[in-house]
Amino acid sequence: MGLKGSYSKTTASLIATVVSSCFGSAILPGSAAEPITVVSYNLKNYLAMDRRVDGETLEDAPKPEREVKAIVAAILEMKPDILGVCEIGDATFLNDLRKRLKAGGLDLPHSELVTAASGYNRNLGLLARFPIVGRHSRNDYTYLLDGEKLPFQRGVLDVDLAITPEYRLRYVGLHLKSKRVVPNADQAMMRLNEARLARKHIDRIFEKDPDINLLVTGDFNDLRIEPPVKALQSGFTRTGYLASLTLDDRYGFRWTHHWSFADSYSRFDYALYSKGLSPEIERDLSHIHHWPDWDKASDHRPLVIRITPEERNSKFKQEP
Repeated sequence: MGLKGSYSKTTASLIATVVSSCFGSAILPGSAAEPITVVSYNLKNYLAMDRRVDGETLEDAPKPEREVKAIVAAILEMKPDILGVCEIGDATFLNDLRKRLKAGGLDLPHSELVTAASGYNRNLGLLARFPIVGRHSRNDYTYLLDGEKLPFQRGVLDVDLAITPEYRLRYVGLHLKSKRVVPNADQAMMRLNEARLARKHIDRIFEKDPDINLLVTGDFNDLRIEPPVKALQSGFTRTGYLASLTLDDRYGFRWTHHWSFADSYSRFDYALYSKGLSPEIERDLSHIHHWPDWDKASDHRPLVIRITPEERNSKFKQEP
């Protein structure tokens, strides 16, 4: 129902502001800021690796062209302003993706790449329309497990983005240890230790700015009720608690990953957000992207998060 009758523009704006503060999804009338789109997507081995092709094993083979084209088509359809990706290869592959998107009319000139620890050929990457004004990524974190020193395999992608001259977004991208069993340690404990290291990294962000606009996305390889996801969110009453954005597709389903061998559908991909960012998230416009060729591109479906880049919290602050 629209605002009609004797309401003044000031009154209408005030009502819209109060609605936004309560529900966090209304775009304020007369706002100069337009929503931006953040996409988080596990690309499933957009890199060189040993692959089975026509019954033969090829060394250092790239992702099949038909899969790459399906990924590019999906990204072009989503039109992200910020694209965070998991399972990208080295800078050659990130640049290949950027060039393909630009050829399709989507120019994302600013980038960040976090090279995984030695022996793990799956990296974190970011492409953005907005300039990166701070780089805080780390790929040198380690932890002890059963007396063995192990690396945080994919590390932490962490950048400050200047969305407008007045609005900054802190973006953190993660890809925790998979559920694949490995001989040297328990995969579940590896994932939990990586989550704890990521949370310590996030805590240091909040120590510097408790009201920061922080978005944490990626493939956490676990369910929401499991310890790694809870460790990343932290305690509900703690400063720096990260809420989980509940997303679904056009059919109301919330799974983001399909394991074809077991025919299992799970929610492994997440978007966590800080209290400072919460009022700017357009929940009604955010979703899990679904299209007919999703499984030709990856075993994951991408998250789409819409954010209006204006400090809505400041509207309620009283001047001393």
